Amino acid sequence: MIGSYFYNSSLRKIIVAFGQVFNNITVHRQNSSGAITAKIRVPLAYAPKEKFMVRLEQQPELESREFATVLPRLGFEITGLAYDATRKGTRVQKLKNVKDGNTMNYNYMPVPYNISLNLYCFTATAEDGLQIIEQILPYFQPDFTVTINAIPEMNIKRDVPIVLGGIQYEDSYDTSFTNRRAVIYTLGFTAKTYLYGPMSNQGVIKSTQSDIYTDTDVTTATRQERIVVVPEPTSADANDDFGFTTTINFYTDGKKYNSVTGNDE
Repeated sequence: MIGSYFYNSSLRKIIVAFGQVFNNITVHRQNSSGAITAKIRVPLAYAPKEKFMVRLEQQPELESREFATVLPRLGFEITGLAYDATRKGTRVQKLKNVKDGNTMNYNYMPVPYNISLNLYCFTATAEDGLQIIEQILPYFQPDFTVTINAIPEMNIKRDVPIVLGGIQYEDSYDTSFTNRRAVIYTLGFTAKTYLYGPMSNQGVIKSTQSDIYTDTDVTTATRQERIVVVPEPTSADANDDFGFTTTINFYTDGKKYNSVTGNDE
């Protein structure tokens, strides 16, 4: 079974949704009279913390360039995945969606996983850091829910809680005067999501047939009664409001139904 290609982009969608939550944070700069002199939209990128630290350390002199060209800045990354047995559902239950009148897509229940993510906030001043953090924390009490379009082909949308865990604070103010200052906040989050397996499809059942036998010997038994159920009207599809027509027939001709040929023999 493992080795058959499928890709639902489940993890990628979590990364994109997580980034969208923090993609519109701004910092305001004020003069001594309290007037706003600049509004800076904080850039956001998917990158590990070490990459930003190396970027800052490559040009340590204060005269090299202004802080505004580099800081403030936000970065985030996935730090781990863990199975969550507390959210496990029934394994054999199917999720179904009729694509058209003759084809039904289905998928089995997804597997719950907790995705650990870290959000890094880099600023050159303590004030910038406080502005950014204060725009984030009130929304997490301690979770913030986003909606993921998990499998568009099956119209499956899933609400994913993003839970805020610990917050760490660093300040490199005590380094050399020739090094730039970096105030760093690290916020740990957990996204409680689901991972889906491969999608399958089958034909839509538009008629059911049950044959009733009175003889318990399957080698010699012949059908005595047949119950056929079809939708009413027969042209109805899965999105229509329809009923059912039940037909009961009785037989004494000694034949039985051949499931291979579809005929009574």
